[in-house]
Parts: sequence; structure tokens; C-alpha cells
Amino acid sequence: MSDFPGRILAVDPGLKRIGLAVSDPTQTIANPLGVIAHVSRMVDAAQIASLAVEQQAVRIIIGCPLDSEGLPGPAARSAARVAEAVRSQTELPVELWDESGSTRSARAARAAMGVSRRNRSGHLDEIAATVILQSYLDAQPVNDSDQLP
Repeated sequence: MSDFPGRILAVDPGLKRIGLAVSDPTQTIANPLGVIAHVSRMVDAAQIASLAVEQQAVRIIIGCPLDSEGLPGPAARSAARVAEAVRSQTELPVELWDESGSTRSARAARAAMGVSRRNRSGHLDEIAATVILQSYLDAQPVNDSDQLP
């Protein structure tokens, strides 16, 4: 048995592309994993479940945008349907996580990395998935045994 909790796979579902990110085994740092093209909900779900196995993930997080009042809109309902499809393809826990502002944060991250304004508008899907995952990781309670003396 491992001393670490295991990797988490994050998904930023989109109409054309699906951004993916994965945590390190200690669930501390989110890293971009890549992008897959949206085909259909069930094909996408099968690809996500397969990637979770490949990455040895113990949980899957699906980005779910809430509106300014914290209520689900059309995109959130779509994310919930993606989550249900993924649940039908895996035994892993699948959790929705508020991704509000993740694309804006991804753009800001690209700017901070020195990407020129002209090149900043490209695909932000995997960076947005990384932002979603890092916000999830940061919100988890810290285990006191993980603290250094």
C-alpha cells in the first residue's frame, strides 16, 4: 500500500475540446495533461475513464461552471451529464467542482508566463483544467500528519 493518496484527474468539458490535468500522487500540484477532441458524451466518457486508469487516478473531477449567484446554468447541466456518463464508465468517484473563472485564470497564467498577447487566445483547455484541479487541491483539508515539524 502506498503512503500517498493517489492522483486526481481533472476534466474541463467543452463543446469542441476537453481539457485534462492530473495531480501528483500526493495531491499537491496540478499539471496539464492534454486535450482530447469532443466526439460524443459516451465516447468522451470512455476516453476519460481510460485516461484515469492510465494515470492511476483515484478520483475524477469534472469542472462545472456556476453563475454569479452560484446556480447551475446550461454549461453546468452539460457538465453534470458528462459526469454521469463518466460514472457509467468507471468505478472511480466522479465529482463536480465549480470551475467559475478558470478560463480567465488560465489567460492570466499565460500572460504571467510571458506568452505574447497575440498567442494568448489559443486553446486554454488544459490550462483551465489545471486551474480547476489546483483550486480543488487547495480547497482540501490538510492532514496534520503531512505537516513538517
